[in-house]
Amino acid sequence: MESPGVPKKHFSMLRSYRPADILTLGNAAAGTAAIFAVISYVETPDRWRVYLALWLLPLALALDIADGRVARRQKKHSLFGGELDSLADIVSFGVAPATLAYALGMRGGIDVAILLFFVACGISRLARYNVTAAEIAAAGEKVKYFEGTPIPSSLILILILGVCFHWNRVGDALPQGVIRIAGLQWHPLSLIYFLSGAGMISKTLRIPKL
Repeated sequence: MESPGVPKKHFSMLRSYRPADILTLGNAAAGTAAIFAVISYVETPDRWRVYLALWLLPLALALDIADGRVARRQKKHSLFGGELDSLADIVSFGVAPATLAYALGMRGGIDVAILLFFVACGISRLARYNVTAAEIAAAGEKVKYFEGTPIPSSLILILILGVCFHWNRVGDALPQGVIRIAGLQWHPLSLIYFLSGAGMISKTLRIPKL
């Protein structure tokens, strides 16, 4: 309950931004631009549009790494910055990779279900990290490891799809082809998204935090 006579502090968005937060927004912008590039490829299949997306996502990763280093160097960590980072990551390393997979041919009913599972796992993984990191910080300790694979590991999927695209192995020509199950199309290559999602929500898999 607020004390009488004490003015409520106004949350100014612009004043709350720190240098690390600007880099985080750059991460989100790069991921969003990659999504736009992929969508435009579906409408106008110019190959440069996919190559643009393939370059934008590593840029998003570089900005994601940079924002953490800047925050540590300046010793300015905030709850706002942490939430901002998670929201940017789900765009660049969750939604964007799923969008790329859909655009390059994983459009069957089972494919879509797997891609939705992948994005849901990414969101869940980031939410869990935020909660556990806050608990550890409250105890005066540091986060020493990730539970499950970090969501930027989805760039491995981007690399695989990039190679497929370069060699024109897209659509039904994706490695392992396409099969039908109960009237639904399924590209077995989409299993890499299922495995990636399962890895992100694993509690037994622990990755040391560098």
